[in-house]
Formats: sequence, C-alpha cells, structure tokens
Amino acid sequence: MDSKDDKPEFNEKITSDTATAAAIATDDEHSMTVREAFRRYPWACFWAIAMSLTIIMEGYDGILLANLIAYPSFKKQYGNYYPALGQYVVSAPWQAGLGNAANCGAVLGQFLNGYVTERFGHRRVIMVALVFLTGFVFITFFAKSIAVLCVGEVLLGIPWGIFAIMGSAYASEVCPLALRGYLLAFVNLCWVIGQFVAAGVLEGLVNNTTQWAYRIPFAVQWAWPVPLFILALLAPESPWWLIRKGRVADAEKSLQRLSSNMSPTQIQLKVAMMMHTNAYEETLNTESSYRDCFRGTNLRRTEVACMILVAQTLAGEAFAYNATYFFTQAGLAASDAYKMNFGATALAFIATCVSWVLMTYFGRRTLLCTGLGLIALDLLLIGCLSYAGTSAATWTQAAFAMLWLGLYSSLLGPQSFTVAAEISATRLRAQTLSLARNAYNVVNIIDGVIEPYLINPTEAGLKGKTAFVWFGVCTLTLVWALFRLPETKGKTYEELDVLFEKRVPAWKFKTTQVNEVAEANEILRDKDWMPKTD
Repeated sequence: MDSKDDKPEFNEKITSDTATAAAIATDDEHSMTVREAFRRYPWACFWAIAMSLTIIMEGYDGILLANLIAYPSFKKQYGNYYPALGQYVVSAPWQAGLGNAANCGAVLGQFLNGYVTERFGHRRVIMVALVFLTGFVFITFFAKSIAVLCVGEVLLGIPWGIFAIMGSAYASEVCPLALRGYLLAFVNLCWVIGQFVAAGVLEGLVNNTTQWAYRIPFAVQWAWPVPLFILALLAPESPWWLIRKGRVADAEKSLQRLSSNMSPTQIQLKVAMMMHTNAYEETLNTESSYRDCFRGTNLRRTEVACMILVAQTLAGEAFAYNATYFFTQAGLAASDAYKMNFGATALAFIATCVSWVLMTYFGRRTLLCTGLGLIALDLLLIGCLSYAGTSAATWTQAAFAMLWLGLYSSLLGPQSFTVAAEISATRLRAQTLSLARNAYNVVNIIDGVIEPYLINPTEAGLKGKTAFVWFGVCTLTLVWALFRLPETKGKTYEELDVLFEKRVPAWKFKTTQVNEVAEANEILRDKDWMPKTD
C-alpha cells in the first residue's frame, strides 16, 4: 500500500470509521484559529515560505529587463541611435521581444510542470529546475548581442515557469485552512521582494556607464540557487501528493514534520480527511491529467483559476507595474525614474503586508472586486491627467502609477494567487495552476507586445493616454468577476468540491452551507466506495 507506484484501494480504505475521522478533522479545521494554527503547524509555515522563495527569482527578472530597457548603458549596448531623438533607443520589436522572452519560456516550463510535479513531487522538480537555471544565467551574463540575450531569457523562463506555480501549489497543500490564505498571499510578497532587490540594484547602478551596469544585475541571479537547493533537499513532501500516490504512511510522517505537539491520533484524523477528499474526487472521475481540467465542473474551476490570474495583466500590469519606462516617456529624468521605481517596490512590499490584515476581515471575492474597481478608476485618472501637459501633471501621473501598484499589491495580486491555488480539485492542482499561469503568460505576452507600440515614441507615443486602453479592459474584467468569481475563504477543499458539484452560483458561495463530508459519503456509498448504512 505504501509503495511509490501503487494506487490505494480507496473502496477498501474509506470505511465508516474513516468518514467519521474525516468529519472530526473537518470540524477541527473550521474551528481552528490563526493563533492555534501557528502553534500546531509552525514548520508548515516555515516550509511553505521556504519553497515560495523561488518566486523571488522570477520577481527579480520580471522587472529587470523591463526596466533595463530605459537604462542608458543598456540602450547603448543593445539599442540603435535615433538622430531625431538624439538618443539610443531599443526598438519596439526588440523591446517587445525581450519583454516577452521569459514569458515564452515560462509557457513551456509551466506546461511541463503539470506533468513532472505530479509524477516526481515538488521537491525533486524544484532541485532539478535550480540546476538548469544556474547554467542558463551564463547566457544572459555573457550575451554580446540582443538576439543572444533574448535566447537566454527564453531558456531562463522555463525554470521560472516551474517556480511560478510551485510555491502556491506546495503552500496550498501543507498549510491548514486558517493559514492557507496568508501563506498563499506570501507568494505575491516574494514577487515584490524580488522586484525590490532588482529596483535597488538598478537604482544603484544607473549612473554607471560601463558594461557592468547591466551585467551585474544578471550576475545577481547566481545568488539564489544554492541556498534554495538546500532548502528543497531538506523540505518534507506534500502530504496531499503522498496520499494521491497511495503512500499513506509517508503522508503521516510528512505531517509529523510539518506540525508540532500534535498527537498521533490528530495526525491520523488529518490523513483520514485527505483520503476522504481524494476518494470523493475520484468518484467524480477526477484524475491527474490536463484533460480532466476541462471536464464537468472542473471546467468552471479551470476558468476561474485562469481568469483570476489573467486579471493581473488585464488590470494594466504591462503599463503600470514596470513603470520606469512610462516615467521616462512622461518626461522624468532617468535618475528620478529609477528612484520612483525603487520607492514603488517599497510601497508594493508594504501593501502586500496590508493585504494580510485585509484578508482577516474580508473575503477573497470582496477584495478582488473592490481592487479591480479602484484600479480601473486609477487608470482613468492617469489617462485624464495626460491632457494637462504640465510638469505637475506628470508627477501626479507618476504618483497615480504608484497608487496603482499599492492597490494591486494590497488587493488584486495576493488574492488572485490565493484563489488560483485554492479553486481546483486537489487531484488537479498542479495541472490547473499550470493552465492558469500559462493563460496569464499568453495574455501577458499579447499585452507586452501591444504596450510598447502604444507608449514607444517611435510608434503611437500615447504616453499617459495608454491608461485609457487598460481602463476599458480592467472594467470588463470587473464585470466577469462580479458574475463568475466565487468566495473561497473558509472553505475546505472537500467543501469546495461539493459547492462546485452542486453548481452553486458564484455570489452564493459565501452564504451556502453544506455538510461536505455527509454529502460526499452519500456519493461514495452510491458508487460502493463505502459500506452502505442501515
């Protein structure tokens, strides 16, 4: 039963005693406070944070190239001189190519992740990806031409694509219900930390006119892999993944490492809940394949996961998230633009911490819909200010661009990562997150191609008026969220399974009460996966 290759015979394992244990564990999950969860699962918090730190690398590179494009020494090396403008400029096609190169590689990495993580587990996949990343950094560091640089970014995007969803997938499977939202939102904080480091490096080197001004930022990426490899080597495997592989005894050992001061009985109850949820999903013909993400009620769950991550870029991410280029095109000096960008990343860090406070009192749906509405209003104001044409208006636009980042980081960013990781069936978590991140990457690539043509002075040159485009797209995304985005806060994975199977409307998820274990038991009995009751 505990071998790596055998599937568990759940029709033998899901007995009435197992169902009773699952019900007890589910009630315990609902009644557990945040303080109690921290006391019981301190190591789950530590390892969820440790495995999410891989996101820092993606966050670092996510703004590195987008902001290096406005870097004087980088433009001189990889750009062309335009006499009419009196400066070097990276052309719009290459600007779009560099901006989207890593995303193209990430599409492949995330697609592979859906297969390899379910087969080999989270830890081994992370370690192999870190080895490849270390080698690919050499290409970008020694790139002599913009074409070689672009190839290096594509290859780096493959491991980054794996890291992009690994932190969310792992955290969602090791943390108890009370801590799930906080640890999933930490993924957004890792993005911000990476961006903060990148902004600091860029701001510190902006006046350096040598080749090291842009090579040092690439070399910094060698600092991450070794310590992260050691952490992944020592981390416990996800108990949910072990249950799916039939390794029940190993799942109990993993929970022992993730918890503290929990008795063997409490751990067995938690394992019983996992087995019960997994068995219920199996009765719904949910297997661990991409095909099943588009079958039955899983199609709706895949739609929500994809759209909520796509909402990040549809809210104007290409325009306002990496705003250094916008600042320079709006008329700010390069040194002032990088100082603004450095301050913006600090604001994003603080705002992400604020999101932890907000999610204590408000649901995911409330924060996401509010965030999309406020971001749309902010974009509208940036667009309107572009008609003023004064220095004061330019600085005000820059301030509103920073406000966009604050709204995004406190409302949209952390909550979208959380919902995307919570919404899928447990047997389809890696596949659903891979599809969601790939949907984000594809749309982000499209946006990344469009944005340079909208704002580049050699193309449309819309400057601040570009905000009107993203205002319209963000408003449409808000309409989708109002009708299709369900509430996931306070719902166990089995409870979400039942709500989706009952086809409850999105706006009723919060108020609909279900006895998930009892309803799952009925289906298990109907399909002879549990003994019939008298």
